Amino acid sequence: MKTIYILLTKSDTFVSRIIRLLTADSYTHVSLSFNRTLRPLYSFSRKYIYRPLPAGLHREELDKGFFKRFDTIPCALYSLDVEEEVYISAQNQVLSMMRNAGFYRFNIIGLFLCRMNIPFKRRRHFFCSQFVSEVLKNSNALKLPKNPSLMRPADYQKLPELKHIFTGNLRSLARALEFELNRIQVASAPQLKKSV
Repeated sequence: MKTIYILLTKSDTFVSRIIRLLTADSYTHVSLSFNRTLRPLYSFSRKYIYRPLPAGLHREELDKGFFKRFDTIPCALYSLDVEEEVYISAQNQVLSMMRNAGFYRFNIIGLFLCRMNIPFKRRRHFFCSQFVSEVLKNSNALKLPKNPSLMRPADYQKLPELKHIFTGNLRSLARALEFELNRIQVASAPQLKKSV
């Protein structure tokens, strides 16, 4: 078995506040990772810290860019255990998209139609939860309760297949991940024999 990680966040940006106002959702952004250190995360998001546009397919890092600058925002981390071929399929989809990231655009129209419960798919256009949902659906990692273009970040909290790992803020999550990474490195380091 392999594990895919899903990170939900809620920032205090203008776009996030509008989404919360329209939906009352607890989380407004979702990212995907194939590594338990969450390095890297993938999503459709802003490319610059202080401007919502341009936005598109983007690598997100907890210790860089937007997430580092706004590391006190609330987050929740979930895991999804899948068969190895499913994991490889999902990862290959994302890596293929990343190689052609310049061809992908943020689906602004789809974001608003999602709130009105109107499915809308446009070639090479995604918003964050639509992207994550398409990857999981296309790789058979997860059976979605609705069309990928109607999935919102907060919907992931309700999926029984996901295991909740963490709730807090990004800073405390980064510390917990760093602690876990250090623990793994110490455990796997060769042990020195004591001299008698």
